[in-house]
Amino acid sequence: MIQVHVDEEEIKQLYQDAIEKRLNELDQEKVFWDSSDLKRRTSMSWNTIQDTFFHDERFPKVKLGGKWFYPAKEAQAFLIQWMEERRKSRCQI
Repeated sequence: MIQVHVDEEEIKQLYQDAIEKRLNELDQEKVFWDSSDLKRRTSMSWNTIQDTFFHDERFPKVKLGGKWFYPAKEAQAFLIQWMEERRKSRCQI
């Protein structure tokens, strides 16, 4: 007789990993972010975003109707550059 033992926790973890991977793939397919995406990706509140980098002329954004949109790849590149600039300026103090 053949017996099969299934580790339910391992299956659950594999399932969760597969879902997370697919969600990340779908997330990377976005062409534009909205303000909710921007807040989630930066882990910042809207006020902090406005107080720090939102008004930087280099930050790519467009307002359509009453809603802001940000080109995903360009916004991500800007945020990485902006963070690097902050990090370097703090090291020089």
